[in-house]
Amino acid sequence: MAGGGDSRRPAWLTAPVLMVSVLSIGAGIGQFSVTTVIGTVAAEFGEPTVGDEALAQVGLPVTTLGIALSLIRLASLGGLPIAAQADRFGRRSVLLTIAAIGLTLSAVSALAPTFWFYVALVALARPALSAVNALAGVIAAEEARARDRSASLALIAAAYGLGSGIIAVGRGLLPGEPDWRIVMAFAAIPLVLLPLLARRIREPAIASGHRAAAGLPGKIPRQYVGRVTLLALLTGSLTLATGPGFTLLFVYGEQVLGATPLYLSTLVLAAGPAGLVGILIGRWGADRLGRRITAAIAMAATGGAVALAYAGDIVNLSVGYLLALATSSAFAPPTGALAAELVPTRIRATVAGWETVAGVLGASLGLLCFGVLADATGGFASASITVGVAVAVIAIGFVWLPETLGTELEDLEDA
Repeated sequence: MAGGGDSRRPAWLTAPVLMVSVLSIGAGIGQFSVTTVIGTVAAEFGEPTVGDEALAQVGLPVTTLGIALSLIRLASLGGLPIAAQADRFGRRSVLLTIAAIGLTLSAVSALAPTFWFYVALVALARPALSAVNALAGVIAAEEARARDRSASLALIAAAYGLGSGIIAVGRGLLPGEPDWRIVMAFAAIPLVLLPLLARRIREPAIASGHRAAAGLPGKIPRQYVGRVTLLALLTGSLTLATGPGFTLLFVYGEQVLGATPLYLSTLVLAAGPAGLVGILIGRWGADRLGRRITAAIAMAATGGAVALAYAGDIVNLSVGYLLALATSSAFAPPTGALAAELVPTRIRATVAGWETVAGVLGASLGLLCFGVLADATGGFASASITVGVAVAVIAIGFVWLPETLGTELEDLEDA
């Protein structure tokens, strides 16, 4: 049965879920550090352009930066075969192994001698860290009953956001011009804690007796292909907006609008409460209104928020970024619950891997299109509006997914 912990406490307060949430914090630190320092890395290794135009202040063409960030995102495609191994060899062993690999590579990137060497190292770390967050969500879902599954998934989402906030605030508090090498070295902290966390992480009871059949990693049984594909497409469509919307925050804020690192770090710090509110709203909606309607509303609102963020001055950026953080956070609990409740245990980690792939492809496409549109039009506004509106329209696709509110995972095993 799902949720083998202390029945007197909700699953999200039990040690196994709390420990994997700490690994999600580590994944947030490792992945978001790239977002916070990419502008500084570009300025150090790039060839600054002479001119008064705002885009010239970035240090590298936005298209070049978009390509580099897209490559880093695309590297997360490797998270699918990695996550799928958890359906064969167990959640715990795969999770701990890839956490060690991803955090080590992130920390080592602090020693990169060139821009593209840095890109290569963080790209190698990306699939492992993406799979860490995906498997943390799988374990949290499988440790919980239907009544508090969305709360457990909300904790994982909040933990990842906390990791992002820690790295941004830590960078802002560094004296003088923040050294990106120090920021990347922050990944060593959760790496050191890994042996302590491993003692309290266990294999979920429902997963212990289920192992996927041999075959190509990522294979989905025919009867589940339709629903998994649709959910993946919707998840990927959201990241068309959040990919560039979150990744370009420091590049746009510092190099284009002239905001200080401390201001943007404060903005990211404020995003913590905003994201928490969004997660709580998403959890409430998922358990009261249903998984589908909550996810659709959150997705449409995220598209609108990203359109606002890059369409004006620092006020637009601040308000739009915080709204996008809140609404995309609200998207996590209902879609995480859907992903767990649409399929049986033997392919649940594989489905989490496919959701990661969809997010990677959507974010990469969003970054590439955003960069091309920004260069073509001489600004960010048209790019953000185009991408944001498209995402809001696509959200209607949730109508074609079944509602899973109240589903217990053991009821899916004979489906």
